[in-house]
Amino acid sequence: MKKKLLILLFSVTILNAKAQNWGGGIDQQDFNWGFSFQYVASELKLIKSPSWQNIFYEQGDIAITDKLASVSSPLSAGFGIGFVMNYKLGKNLDLRSTPTLSFTDRLVDYQYQLPSFNVPSDFTDGRVQKKISATMVELPLGIKLKSERRKDFRAYLLLGAKYSMDLASGKKVDDSDKALIYKVLKNKKNFASYEAAIGFDLYFEYFKMSPELKVSHSFGDILKHENHPFATPIEKAILRNFTFSLFFE
Repeated sequence: MKKKLLILLFSVTILNAKAQNWGGGIDQQDFNWGFSFQYVASELKLIKSPSWQNIFYEQGDIAITDKLASVSSPLSAGFGIGFVMNYKLGKNLDLRSTPTLSFTDRLVDYQYQLPSFNVPSDFTDGRVQKKISATMVELPLGIKLKSERRKDFRAYLLLGAKYSMDLASGKKVDDSDKALIYKVLKNKKNFASYEAAIGFDLYFEYFKMSPELKVSHSFGDILKHENHPFATPIEKAILRNFTFSLFFE
């Protein structure tokens, strides 16, 4: 009887240890790495200048637009791929970096009060959309606060900041030879953001997968200000990203 009881206790211990090691024993490692796939939705929080509705004049007296009725920024989809570097600071605390290469667009819609005069035919309905295409290298650093592990599940919160660099800035948007009405919006090449995320660690036999939802917000204005009809109505443009990620570690 005692022998059977010892065998049973030994079997339960082995099975429990095996369950805790799911994820390839990742919880027993001080440092681990992985990769990620991301879906990114971007928008600009626009702060308009006091004279944002004014007609834009070229050379002082030539009107090239009508008065503006609205300026807005709809959500635009993008994607990213990256790496994960995670260092364990304690049982429930990690230092985490997820360098990413992302491809996103930022959109700005302009609605004029009347069909524009003396301008190209694509303005005749009073509407125009400008797109800022960006290829971003993002270098985030954050603190990951983890709950206790419950079998093969763990929840976490993440707070941090990131530095972003636009590889496409100034390369594909050279409009120096274009008329004012054909000028494009541009963003600054480098800027920083703060971010917060919530996610879940799901443990499989040989790896861990973590779905995560993150919100990031640039610290300041990311718009490159120039003297043309589409930049002058905007005093500040704050970038907001909503990111859904899948991490594999």
